[in-house]
Amino acid sequence: MSSSVWQERRHGEDKQRRNDHRSPFQRDRARILHSAAFRRLQAKTQVLGVGMNDFYRTRLTHSLEVSQIGTGIAAQLSRKYPEHKPLLGSMSLLESLCLAHDIGHPPFGHGGEVALNYMMRHHGGFEGNGQTFRILSKLEPYTEAFGMNLCRRTMLGILKYPAPQSLLFVPGSHPEITNHRQLKPSQWPPVKGIFDDDNDIFDWVLEPLSVADRARFTSVQPSQQPNYPHLRTQFKSFDCSIMELADDIAYAVHDLEDAIVMGIVTASQWQQDVAPTLKHSGDPWIRQELADIGTKLFSHEHHLRKDAIGTLVNGFVTAIIINDDPAFQEPLLRFNASLEPEFAHALNVLKQLVFKYVIRKPEIQMLEYKGQQIVMGLFEAFASDPERLLPLNTQERWRTSEQQGQNSHRVLADYISGMTDEFAGRLYQQLFSPKAGSNVELSKEM
Repeated sequence: MSSSVWQERRHGEDKQRRNDHRSPFQRDRARILHSAAFRRLQAKTQVLGVGMNDFYRTRLTHSLEVSQIGTGIAAQLSRKYPEHKPLLGSMSLLESLCLAHDIGHPPFGHGGEVALNYMMRHHGGFEGNGQTFRILSKLEPYTEAFGMNLCRRTMLGILKYPAPQSLLFVPGSHPEITNHRQLKPSQWPPVKGIFDDDNDIFDWVLEPLSVADRARFTSVQPSQQPNYPHLRTQFKSFDCSIMELADDIAYAVHDLEDAIVMGIVTASQWQQDVAPTLKHSGDPWIRQELADIGTKLFSHEHHLRKDAIGTLVNGFVTAIIINDDPAFQEPLLRFNASLEPEFAHALNVLKQLVFKYVIRKPEIQMLEYKGQQIVMGLFEAFASDPERLLPLNTQERWRTSEQQGQNSHRVLADYISGMTDEFAGRLYQQLFSPKAGSNVELSKEM
C-alpha cells in the first residue's frame, strides 16, 4: 500500500502556511505537543499521586521519557535491520505516538479509569486508550469536528487494541453494587478496545487494508490473564509495537527508580524478587551486567543509581528484534518489534516488582480509592441534571448528542476524563462539601 494513503487526513487541509516544509508527521507531533490534552498530563497521576512530591514522575514526564526511549529503539532497529529503514520512516511519527499514548487517561490513574468504566457500564464503557483515540480524532479543538486531524498512519499506530468494545465485552457474573463505596476495581475491568461511538473513525483508519488483513487484524480471543473476563485483540501495527515497548521499559525502569528513591522498594525486596531471575538468565549479558546491578541501584551515590538506570534502559532497548508475520499483506502489520525472550522475562519481573510493592501498597491504593469516589460522585451529579451543572459548551455538546439520538453519557465521560486530579478534587469539594465557598474559576471551560 502506498505511503501516501497512510499520510492522508480525514479532513482535507488547505493550509498554505509560509515556507512550511515540515513532513506530515512533524506536523502531527506539533499538534500533540501544543494541545491542551497533552499539557494536562502534567497534573495527572502516573503511579505516585500528583502533589505528594514534586520530584517524581507525572503522566507528562513519563510520556517524554517514553518518547526518548521510542526514538532510541527506532535508531537501534534501523542500524540492526537496514532493509527495514523505509518502514521505520519518520522519527516524528514515533515521537507523536509516544507523546500521545496516555493522553486519554482520566484523573487518578487506574482508579479513575475503573470508576468511569463502572459509571459507563450501560453506555459503552470507558478505557484510557479508547479515550486517547477519541481525543486525537474528535475532541481536541484543533479542528471543528475532526480533533487534531492526524495522519492515518499516526492513528493506526495509536491503536493498541484494534476492535470495538461491543465485540470484546463479556458480562461479569458479580452482582451490581448498591453503593459507590463498595466498588472493587477487580470486578469492573475496562474493555481494552475502541468505543463503538467511534466506529466511523476506526473504519476510516483501516480503510486501506485488504479484507483478509482487516479481518485478521481485528480478530479477538479469550484473555490469557486470570481475572480478566473480556476478550482481547491479538495484533498491533509495527509503529504501535515500538511505542508499547518504550512504554513498558519506561514504566518498569523509571517508575522503579522513583520507588527506590522514595524508599518504597528496598534492596532486600530486589534481592528476593528480582536478583535470582537475573542471575539465572539464559542470556550471558543479563547474567554478567545485571546480576549485581542492585548494588548500584540502591547506592546512596546518586550518580551510581543513574548509571544503573541507564544500563537497564540500554539493555532493553538494544535487545529488541523485528518479527515477520507473512499472514499479513500490509507491511505495517506484517512486521512487529519485540524483546528477545530472556529480556522480555527480565522486564516482566521488574514490572511485577513495581506492581507488588508500589501499586498494591495500601497508601497508593487509598489514593486510588479516593480518586474513584471523586470520579463516581462527579459523574452521578452531572448525569442527574446535565443542563444545570455542566459548563455551558459541554451542556451544548450534551444537548446536541441527545437531539441526534447519540450516546449523551459519552459527553459526561469526555468531560470528567479530561480533568486533572486537582481540578476534579476541587470540583467535588465545590459540589459536596458544605464548607467549600463559591469559586468562580470552576465555571471556566476546561
